[in-house]
Order: sequence, then structure tokens, then C-alpha cells
Amino acid sequence: MSAAVLPIQEYRSVQSDQLATGSATVPGAIARSPQMHLVFDRLRRVAPHFRTVLVTGETGTGKELVSRALHELSPATGRLVTLNCSAVVETLFESELFGHIRGAFTGAHQDKIGQCEFADGGTLYLDEIGDMPLATQAKLLRVLQNREVQRVGSLTPRKLDLRVVAATNKDLKRAVRENQFREDLYFRLAMVEIHLPALRERDGDLPLLTSYFLRQWAVRYNKPIARLSADVAQVLAQHLWPGNVRELENVLGYSCMVCAGDTIELEDLPSYLNLPFEEPAAQLPAPPVAAETAPMNTLEACEARLLRQALHRAGWNQTKAAKALGTTRDRLRYRIRKYQLAKDALESSQVVYG
Repeated sequence: MSAAVLPIQEYRSVQSDQLATGSATVPGAIARSPQMHLVFDRLRRVAPHFRTVLVTGETGTGKELVSRALHELSPATGRLVTLNCSAVVETLFESELFGHIRGAFTGAHQDKIGQCEFADGGTLYLDEIGDMPLATQAKLLRVLQNREVQRVGSLTPRKLDLRVVAATNKDLKRAVRENQFREDLYFRLAMVEIHLPALRERDGDLPLLTSYFLRQWAVRYNKPIARLSADVAQVLAQHLWPGNVRELENVLGYSCMVCAGDTIELEDLPSYLNLPFEEPAAQLPAPPVAAETAPMNTLEACEARLLRQALHRAGWNQTKAAKALGTTRDRLRYRIRKYQLAKDALESSQVVYG
């Protein structure tokens, strides 16, 4: 493919110490958008004081990164412990979270420390908190209120110095209305709520993140990838990114893996991105306008003449003509159909689809 290319350096490429201009005090932050800097500002204000924080946002928006930043910016001296609530078997949830003593239930052959105790002095990150069973929610609320944990089967509570960050992509207010989440736990967690905007809502962050991930993947695969084609940049800009930053990272990881040169081309992108790129006009084509019948003072007539001249100079080789015009062959072919220029090529017997 002979599309124009867009060097990474022109795609807002920055050095690693410039990835988060104005947010250097937020570990791991990669953003310049006003939306994310509001998040960073709140995060910095909350981190020294919080005991519970609820982080909300769509899948892939970076909730785990926020939990790590909250922990690192807090005065906590312990570790950051992560528990994915959607991955725990319901019957073992209390044992996993609070621990148990030997003989507490069948199969409990020895004492086990729970995640709450393991995170003592640090931060417990509860991912997908909306998937926690209601019975376990009640006991978690007691831990947060009393700052102590009681292992399953034990009568002795243990004091804790614990910070909790809970994250979800669900609407917990709706879950409360539908009796799927405890209202008292929700209000306890949501004393501080940090909402992460979707990638499509973050003005200007897509080029920054793209440059960062391209550099990371190129180094990992030891490839000299240095740029995106202009068409690839346009496809990425128009995609809605339902998987957000995680989806972007995976798309670029795949593209770097299959890329054969130093430029990411359309064929290097995953097929689900609806390649090749077509303009919206190609989806709802206007009625054909014959070049010779279009009014001479219209933009259509000027465009038709320019296309015919470029095709004639290229010997009707569409690839060469598209390159000379600084466009893609797909766009050129659409306009050839629109202005009925194909018959000119047939009359000259010079049509080339190279």
C-alpha cells in the first residue's frame, strides 16, 4: 500500500517524562486532556486522607491504575493487594476475603489469612465490587465500620489499618434499587467517588496514548516501527473504542506484532475495525454525476477534471494516481464511480488496478 504516512513524532510523540504534562505527581499517568486532569486533581487531594474510595468507569478505562496511584500517594506503609470479585467462587468468598481458622469448614485443614489482613497497613483493591455476594457485602461493611476483621470460624476480631479502593463498571445506584447491592455499603464506599471518562471522551489523549503504546510494543518485539500511515491514524481516530485504553493497547500490540516494516498500515490492524476505511459518503453515495455534464464552475467538475488528469498521467494505474493525489486507492475508486470516469479508462484500454 502506498498511502501517505504520519511519523510518530508528528503524532504527538513525547518522551516518557513528558507523558503526563502537568500531572507528574500521579504515578503512571498518561494524559493531557482536561477531563483526565480533573481526575488527577481529585486523586491528589484524596490520596493523603482516604479510607474508602469508589472508582467507576467503563471497562478498560484504567481503574486499576488509579487504585495504584491512590496507594502510592497515600501514607500507607503496607502493600497493595488486589482481589477480583468476579473471579472468586461465591461459597469461598468470605474465606478469601476474611480468612478462616483450622476446622472452620470441611477442607479447612489449617489457618488461612484473608486478603483484608494481608493488606493490613496498606490498600485493598476490590475490582468488580458489584459482583460481590450480598452476604459478603454485609460483612465487608462491618470491617469498614469497625476497622477489624474476624476470620471464618473464629470468635476473636483482629484490628486493621486498612484503606479500600473499590472499582466497578456497573451502575451501583441501579443495583441498589434492584436489591443487588447493599445501599449502606454503597454510601460507605462512595464517600469519595472518582469517575474515569471513556477514551472517546478524553480530548487529545488518543494520539498521546497511541504514541506511547507503539513505542512500548516496538521495543518489546524489537522492531523498527516508527510511524502510522495516515489512513491508520484516521481509522483509530474514528473508532469509538468500547474497550477504551485496554482495547487501544491490544490493537496496537497486534498491529506491531504483524507489521512487516517500519510503518503500521491498514492491513496490520485487526479486521474487526471494518477495514478498509471508507468515507461516510461511500456508504450513502450521491447519484452519479457525469464529469462532462457537471457545471464547469462546480467543485464536482473541478474534482472530476483533476482526477481525470491524474489518472491519465499515471496511465490509468489507480495506485499511482492515488499516490500522486495523496489519497488511497479505495477513495479514488469511489470517486471514479461517482464521476463515471471508468468508461474513459475502458475507451483507452489502459485501466490498471495495481
